[in-house]
Amino acid sequence: MGIVEDIHQKKDFRSQYHKVHVNILYSSSWILERVKDFLENEEITPQQYNILRILKGSRPIPISTLQIRERMLDKMSDTSRLVDRLVKKGLAEKNINQIDKRLVDVNISDKGLEVLDRLDERNKELDNITNRLTVAEALLMNELLDKMRGTI
Repeated sequence: MGIVEDIHQKKDFRSQYHKVHVNILYSSSWILERVKDFLENEEITPQQYNILRILKGSRPIPISTLQIRERMLDKMSDTSRLVDRLVKKGLAEKNINQIDKRLVDVNISDKGLEVLDRLDERNKELDNITNRLTVAEALLMNELLDKMRGTI
């Protein structure tokens, strides 16, 4: 089934570019729903998962909420609120920066690392979201998406 059938499109798209926009938005939402299902058992959101991955990647060096926001996939997220929820769940730790008291340093906690370890054991499930593509097709899609954003 293609995008026309998936969204029950009655009229033609105004252009192939318009169809690409709609298809990417629809596909993004489709992937996000599967990622939410993947994260459901750990009771974290995709944005919280993204923050935990960022924190693990910067480990052992703490980073500020501003640095987290710069690295996030969803730039519209309320980073401070998301970090506070992770702290409340015991998945992250916040401390006042010793050099600049206006900044907050954020680290992943041991419990946060355990959550990521459990999820990493199931990474194949995430890969299966796009496993209808061959490796060559995935490479091409990555190149095309990078080209569309002007990053190559």
